[in-house]
Amino acid sequence: MGGLLIIIILFGAVWLLLLVPARRRRAQHEAMQDSVEAGDDIITAGGLHGTVKEIDDETARVEIAPNVVVTLDRRAIAAVATEIEVDAEPETPAEPS
Repeated sequence: MGGLLIIIILFGAVWLLLLVPARRRRAQHEAMQDSVEAGDDIITAGGLHGTVKEIDDETARVEIAPNVVVTLDRRAIAAVATEIEVDAEPETPAEPS
């Protein structure tokens, strides 16, 4: 009986530590894909960067270069590109006296 209890506890730990976070990440990714609109800069699963020109339920038309528009499956959108603001000169800590 004790061995069965250990197996049940291990199964519960695996479920809590692996499956629940994976389900949460998948839900967040699907929400991101559903929120993509025309004009958004995206990164595809293949690593292409582009701008969404049109989007519908199943596909997205993405401009990857001037006058080059490709049609992608909506599920191929890996991320919405965001600009990272970088300081021109990093601040240096004050030197102790």
